[in-house]
Amino acid sequence: MAVKIKVPALGESIVDAVVANWLKHEGDTVNQGESLVELETDKINVDVPAEQSGILQKIEKREGDVVSVGDVLCLIGESASAPTSAETPVSAVTPALTATAATPATAVSASAAQSEESPEITYTSGPLSASESHRPPSPLARRIAAEHNVDLSQIKGNSAHGRVTKDDVINYLELSKSGQLPALTPPPVATPRPSAPAQQPLLVNNAPREERVRLSRRRQTIAQRLVEVQQTAAMLTTFNEIDMSAVLEVRKRRKDAFKERHQVSLGFMSFFTKAVVGALKAFPRLNAEIQGVEMVLKHYYDIGIAVSTEEGLVVPVVRDADSKGFAEIESTIGELAKRARENKLGLADLQGGTFTITNGGIFGSLMSTPILNGPQVGILGMHAIQERPVVVEGQIVIRPMMYVALSYDHRIVDGSEAVRFLVRIKELVEDPESLLLEG
Repeated sequence: MAVKIKVPALGESIVDAVVANWLKHEGDTVNQGESLVELETDKINVDVPAEQSGILQKIEKREGDVVSVGDVLCLIGESASAPTSAETPVSAVTPALTATAATPATAVSASAAQSEESPEITYTSGPLSASESHRPPSPLARRIAAEHNVDLSQIKGNSAHGRVTKDDVINYLELSKSGQLPALTPPPVATPRPSAPAQQPLLVNNAPREERVRLSRRRQTIAQRLVEVQQTAAMLTTFNEIDMSAVLEVRKRRKDAFKERHQVSLGFMSFFTKAVVGALKAFPRLNAEIQGVEMVLKHYYDIGIAVSTEEGLVVPVVRDADSKGFAEIESTIGELAKRARENKLGLADLQGGTFTITNGGIFGSLMSTPILNGPQVGILGMHAIQERPVVVEGQIVIRPMMYVALSYDHRIVDGSEAVRFLVRIKELVEDPESLLLEG
C-alpha cells in the first residue's frame, strides 16, 4: 500500500509554500527519514522527509507549484523484494506443459525450464521495433542504466510484454564485466521532421534581450511587506555621523587577545548592538509596536540583525541582547549569519524582534534610508567608514567617520525623541567604555 507524503505544518502564520526542488525522482529507492523535497516559504526552506522506506512511485506536485499544509506531495510504495507483475520473468508466465505434449511442445518446455535456471538477456544491434518497444523500461531499470551509462536501446526485455526491467540491466552489466557481450552498433540518429520555423527572440551580441525569472517566495514576501510598511507606517528618517576612532583603537589593541580567548573576532556589530540597547533603555518607545489603538512597550531587547542572502534579506534575532557580553553577541551573530546563508534558520530564529540593525556599509554604502521591519517602529542603518576632514576643538583633523540613519514610525515616536535616540548611540559608540555600563 502506498503512503501519502503530505505538506507538514510549516509554522505559525505560514499556510503555504512553493515546491523548490525535488531531491528524489520517480522510481528512486528512498529510506525512512531521507529528504524527498525542499519547500520554500516566505521565511525559511523546509525539507520534507520520507515517512517510510520504499519506492517513490508518483510525484503529485511539481517544482514551482504552490502547496498548502496537508496537500499530497508524492506517493511512496513498499520496496519490491519480489518481482512485480511488470517485472515477472518469461518463465513465470509460461503455461505448464504436460508430459504427453507433442515434441515441439516438449522442446518449448525444456527451453522454459532452462530459462528458469539461468535467464538469458537478448541484445540487438540497433533500436527496437515499435512492436518490441511499446512499453518503456521500468523506472528502476532507467535509474540503474543511467548510473552505469548503459544504452537501453541495445537491450531487449525478457518480460512478458518485452519491457526492459532491472534484471535485464543487471545481467547486461554482469556480461559486460566478463567481456561476453556481442559487438553492438550505435543506434541510428533519427532525422528530425521539418517543422514551421519558430519565432526567434531578438538578440543582442547573440544573447537574448530579455529574460523572465520567477521571483522566489521569499522575494515576493519581502516585496509585499516592504510595500505594506510604506503604506501603513508614518516612516521618517533622521541622520547623524559617528567618529569611529575610539572603536577602531579598541579593536586594534584588543582583537588578537579577544579572538584567542573567545574564538571569535571582535567586530563592529557588538559595539552597535550594545549602544542600541543603551539607547532603547533611555527611549523605550522605540522598543515598542502599535496594536490597534494600543502601544505595546517591550521591556526586553531582542535585536534583529539584517543578513544578506542569495534569496534576499533575512533578519535573525539576537535574544536578550542586554544580558550578553561582546563575545556572546559576536558569536551569536556569526552563527545566525552562517545558518542564514545555508538556509538553515528555523522560524524561532526570525520571530519576535523588537528593533533591527542593518549594515549597508559592508557593501560600500555611504548613506541610505532603511525601511522599517514591521511591526517594529525603529531600525538603525550603519554605513561605510570613510576618512573625512572634521573640526575637533577648532582644528581640522582627519577622522574615520560613519554616517548612521534611524528610520522610525512617527505615529508613536516624536522627531525630537528620534534625534536624541541617535545622539545617544553616537555618544555610546564614541566612548566604548561607557558601553560596559549599559549592559
